[in-house]
Amino acid sequence: MPGGRDIPQETQKDIGMGTNQDDAERGFLSRLLPGGPGPRCVRKLSLNLQCQQAIRPNVQSSSRTDGHTLSKESLSHVLQLSAPEKPQDARLDCSEKALWTTRADGRVRLRLDPICSQPPYTIHRMFYEALDKYGDLSALGFKRQGKWERISYYQYYLIARKAAKGFLKLGLERAHSVAILGFNSPEWFFSAVGTVFAGGIVTGIYTTSSPEACQYIAHDSRANIIVVDTQKQLEKILKIWKNLPYLKAVVIYQEPPPTKMANVYTMEEFMELGHQVPEESLDSIIEAQTPNQCCALVYTSGTTGNPKGVMLSQDNITWTARYGSQAGDIQPAEVQQEVVVSYLPLSHIAAQIYDLWTGIQWGAQVCFAEPDALKGSLVNTLREVEPTSHMGVPRVWEKIMERIQEVAAQAGFIRRKMLLWAMSVTLEQNLTCPSSDLKPFTARLADYLVLARVRQALGFAKCQKNFYGAAPMTAETQRFFLGLNIRLYAGYGLSETTGPHFMSNPYNYRLYSSGKVVPGCLVKLVNQDAEGIGEICLWGRTIFMGYLNMEDKTCEAIDSEGWLHTGDTGHLDQDGFLYITGRLKELIITAGGENVPPVPIEEAVKTELPIISNAMLIGDQRKFLSMLLTLKCTLDPDTSNPTDNLTEQAVEFCQRVGSRASTVSEIVSQRDEAVYQAIEEGIRRVNANAAARPYHIQKWAILERDFSISGGELGPTMKLKRLTVLEKYKDIIDSFYQEQKN
Repeated sequence: MPGGRDIPQETQKDIGMGTNQDDAERGFLSRLLPGGPGPRCVRKLSLNLQCQQAIRPNVQSSSRTDGHTLSKESLSHVLQLSAPEKPQDARLDCSEKALWTTRADGRVRLRLDPICSQPPYTIHRMFYEALDKYGDLSALGFKRQGKWERISYYQYYLIARKAAKGFLKLGLERAHSVAILGFNSPEWFFSAVGTVFAGGIVTGIYTTSSPEACQYIAHDSRANIIVVDTQKQLEKILKIWKNLPYLKAVVIYQEPPPTKMANVYTMEEFMELGHQVPEESLDSIIEAQTPNQCCALVYTSGTTGNPKGVMLSQDNITWTARYGSQAGDIQPAEVQQEVVVSYLPLSHIAAQIYDLWTGIQWGAQVCFAEPDALKGSLVNTLREVEPTSHMGVPRVWEKIMERIQEVAAQAGFIRRKMLLWAMSVTLEQNLTCPSSDLKPFTARLADYLVLARVRQALGFAKCQKNFYGAAPMTAETQRFFLGLNIRLYAGYGLSETTGPHFMSNPYNYRLYSSGKVVPGCLVKLVNQDAEGIGEICLWGRTIFMGYLNMEDKTCEAIDSEGWLHTGDTGHLDQDGFLYITGRLKELIITAGGENVPPVPIEEAVKTELPIISNAMLIGDQRKFLSMLLTLKCTLDPDTSNPTDNLTEQAVEFCQRVGSRASTVSEIVSQRDEAVYQAIEEGIRRVNANAAARPYHIQKWAILERDFSISGGELGPTMKLKRLTVLEKYKDIIDSFYQEQKN
């Protein structure tokens, strides 16, 4: 049997440890909210009369109530829960002096300052107040058997409470975590919110993590319970359970376990456990919570060494969900209910703050994509849902761009010319008059005849705000979408800033910038050079509590005045727009002592040569600069791994320079003369624009396979893992410099 403390026999008997395959396939949520009496009354919520009425049955109601609607009496019971007459959240322990801690049960002094003096409050308070305004609005949308179903904020809140009580029954201890290992789903959200309600710490684990990586995070976070979605993820945990002394139970929600196992529960069994915990017990835990305690752990991707557990307080999340999103022009549902598609990993701060916490703050409707979203189904979801705002990491936008280019290449001559004309006219208009609402006739005609149809085909017909972050985006990609009349609004932040510390929006936008600092936050640049480029340091309510169990790393990141040193470099223009130039740790210092930021040179190569997928500059402690290149290729639809086949854009490049190659191996194995010559000429053009000779790329090589997560060169958010690349391709790199010695 798996390790961990056993659940009492009477508890196992009460819920029935067996599973029913048919019931599991139907899903537990269809039976979570039956009609009839709700939970026992504890206190009456001070909500308006609207909240005392039954949830209105409408087309958005889901079958998760199994054909029942909540009666007026039931809802009255539902709403007589949890919140004290006068919320206690603003009462902080004033004895807290330190701005950081490395203890899961620690408290910190909040950065309450005249520029960000908003009263702090807890996540439960945020949800509680959302019920008053958004209770009967659709909160979560999900697809079952080909049909979209939705649940309201009332139902969402109820299920989160049930989850909280289930976790308590399973033995969740204060300042211990519930780790979640699964694709985005309503169950992910219920588990996360329920964890916080129960006084635990929600900890996401990437679904691509190895058993060893899962073990590190589960052990470091002292996980009492792990929630998984599939048998594949369950198998990872079963392999490592014996090494996890704090783990008491596993809950699986998408598939039933293959056999009966002690301490492994289906989601339905888990929810039934909560009935044995009095509402008063949960309420007392909620009332004891304070905004300056840890409620979430976000583990960095660990591009160097073990991942660090970024501790986020309740205030970090509630303040950022409110004010960070306002800086992105996210609307409250009273003005317009935002509709978003959740598909990026919730273990990453960007998706978690944008999808989960901001959704509750403003009453957004969050619709879940299919698990194969990044393998091709995302566009189908976007078309069906038609989001009002959308976020993607740069690689997602690049894949959309490449798909459009492939379709255009296969279209007829007239259609292709029409698209190129429309994009050319629109790009010129958006570059010359970026803030003008008065479009010339040709630009309006191009949008009406061509571009509006393209946006509709992508699912962006109603999308007013398109965001990106987590990694740099090429100029080519930004200009491509500008040509489609789709502005991509950048944000800048880290896990350590709870996501956005800088934001762009329709009213604060500069091409290639990361926007302006979120109102209430501060920024300063230290050790600036002659061009005004310095290390970006940040201060405000977004700044994390510290790294769990890592005092030395915390002290490196946060200085004595509470400023977070990001390790990123950039400059601010006269209007306060931030431009990222690179990372201090990535800075190449040549043998001659020249400081060379690699990113601008890498981006220049990719812009000059549209066949290039990834470019990595090398030269630290070397006599000259060299570069590793990969070519744009298609991805395997099942694994998302790079194939040998070139993309349409890459094939078009080959044809233009006189090559008939259609695969990477043809070019590399035969050293295709036309392609190699074209790349050499492109690199010469990049060198010609360099600031000085030490910035010239003198040698380069094309790799046989594009970088990927499975190959180890990219992290979960598609960030380049430079140290891994240096080690993996050491022989090729060494050959650049060995030849120099001869």
